Amino acid sequence: MNNLCAIRDVCRALSEFENKFQQRHSLCMNEGMVLCCLKSGSLSSGEIAEMMNLTCSNTSKVIRSVEDKGLIERVLGEKDRRQMYFILTDEGRRKLEEIENEQIEIPELLQHIVN
Repeated sequence: MNNLCAIRDVCRALSEFENKFQQRHSLCMNEGMVLCCLKSGSLSSGEIAEMMNLTCSNTSKVIRSVEDKGLIERVLGEKDRRQMYFILTDEGRRKLEEIENEQIEIPELLQHIVN
């Protein structure tokens, strides 16, 4: 039972962090994580789904949301023009830099994980 209670506490801390993150950046955590995934370059939706451990359907919804906000864009694959990739826009890079440069308050329970 102690493990379950500890997991409950972690979930509550994550929820608190996500609420503050969303208020400050107008992004949910999954949208922010898409930006982090694309930091190092272009990825397909399947690669993003794998990195985020989401279903392809959920990933598609998150990608569409971030794309609608102008933070990412679609590009055709260079080798296979049928393949679609996603990259950060200039606005997406600015948003990611803003997030990374900010001193985000991490709930105490999660501090040992992040540091």
